Amino acid sequence: MILLNPRHLDRPYGDERSAEVMRETVEFFESKGKTRLLEDYYERGWYADFLDYAKQHRLLATMCTPEGRGASDGRWDTWRICEFAEILGFYGLQYWYTWQVSVLGLGPIWMSGNAALRKRAATALEEGGIFAFGLSEQTHGADIYSTDMVLTPDGDGWRANGRKYYIGNGNEAAFVSTFGRFEGSDDYVFFASDPKHDGYHLVQNVVASQNYVSEFELKDYPVREEDILHRGRDAWNAALNTVNIGKYNLGWASIGICTHALYEAITHAHNRVLYGNRVTDFSHVRNMFVDGYSRLVAMKLFALRAADYMRTASVEDRRYLLYNPMVKMKVTTQGEEVINLLWDAIAAKGFEKNMYFSQAAVDIRALPKLEGTVHVNIALIVKFMPNFFFNPSEYPPIERQDEPRNDDFLFEQGSARGLGQIRFHDYRIAFEESSAPNVQQFAAQAEAFRELLTSDPPGPDQMKDVDFLLAAGEIFALVVYAQLILENARIYQIDADLLDQIFDFMVRDMSKHALTLSLQASSTSEQVEGCRKMLHKAVDDADRYRRVWENHVEPLDGAYVMNP
Repeated sequence: MILLNPRHLDRPYGDERSAEVMRETVEFFESKGKTRLLEDYYERGWYADFLDYAKQHRLLATMCTPEGRGASDGRWDTWRICEFAEILGFYGLQYWYTWQVSVLGLGPIWMSGNAALRKRAATALEEGGIFAFGLSEQTHGADIYSTDMVLTPDGDGWRANGRKYYIGNGNEAAFVSTFGRFEGSDDYVFFASDPKHDGYHLVQNVVASQNYVSEFELKDYPVREEDILHRGRDAWNAALNTVNIGKYNLGWASIGICTHALYEAITHAHNRVLYGNRVTDFSHVRNMFVDGYSRLVAMKLFALRAADYMRTASVEDRRYLLYNPMVKMKVTTQGEEVINLLWDAIAAKGFEKNMYFSQAAVDIRALPKLEGTVHVNIALIVKFMPNFFFNPSEYPPIERQDEPRNDDFLFEQGSARGLGQIRFHDYRIAFEESSAPNVQQFAAQAEAFRELLTSDPPGPDQMKDVDFLLAAGEIFALVVYAQLILENARIYQIDADLLDQIFDFMVRDMSKHALTLSLQASSTSEQVEGCRKMLHKAVDDADRYRRVWENHVEPLDGAYVMNP
């Protein structure tokens, strides 16, 4: 089964320590139990128990230390990071978050040439430390062009003054990788600040949550040369590359949340009788579960495949820079859709305080909005659209990347520029390799969109029309999503029924996005006609649908129930 089940951790690893980390992480939460988990969530208590456990078992030291930087069992291994992030999300976004912002805080450190600070970071991880990423500001958000954190010369060093806002772990971090600029210039800088220093002032927790999402201020904070991580263009690249690496994990939080919620929802609904019938015997409820399950499997197939491209990335092959924001945008918004479907199925039960679902329904909304909204990420990915559709390149085939090795390139990639020059392999090959009726229906829709771009491409004014661009970007994103799902369906040997059921909702979604594009105020009559060619019904197959229910969805009843 492709979905995580903490009762059966059977993902293959090339070393025992990786499997041990997953078992130990699950053991903490199952020993804590669902009742205490939910009590802590609603009481908003700092998760010191988890951080103490993580320190005792060296979870972050193992998972977050690149090979050769300290921990003997440490490596930056995206294959195992996927499941670690998924498990944390499965039990609660708050636990995933403290690890995730540590990943971001470590990014500029591991990319830095400052060996002494790297060594201090490795030591802090061994001591159970967490980290923070001091990028965003209340006035400017993540607009790093406009930072108000300023370093003023002071003897052999500088004094830093300014505020940062929405900085996770800012209360307890060993270091905060802090972004700013030198006074009187646009010369950017990343430096390590210490929350325990007198010049570091913790202002507030800006959210009502177990997480501490801080606002802090540096007042005449002394910065020495040995505190500097990056200067100038290197600081800029470190900020963007850290986001490229770390924000991929948002999709895995969504996958974990949805998986736990699905187990809980199907177990409740399938054992509830109304009007003499199981709730899941009602056709609309069954459809919600089949659709939700299919969407969740698709989310995981895409995110796993994106990881393969992250692990094989190089200066010559940066395709992951398209797939990565797709994980943080498309996978997370699909997570919202899954929770909506499940919530409609279980209705008022989803509000009850003894249900994991009650926190899942709230927390799933956060993920598409963290470090860049859906709109920001679509605006990013449309830069890839011309080369994706019209300028394919040859690349060797990439299989599943599950080897126990360090992903060196992620911290050595240099410039984050030149997105428009990145080339991709021909997406149509993936569609040609499947004969599933809905895959072929979707392929026809994708071809109609490609023809629209050829015959009636967006004009200069339309490229400035954000609503038009977002509508077209959703269609492009769906084509990319479909391609990687198909590639991974072969690798994971997804059965033909389930694959066709996945593309049942993909065809429907494509039609919905095509209709949206056609209704834009700036769409031309020719473009509207092109959109109409993309409107298709999914190929219905009652027997296929029944088999997906019986073989995939119904068996989830009782398959996992958290220890009370």
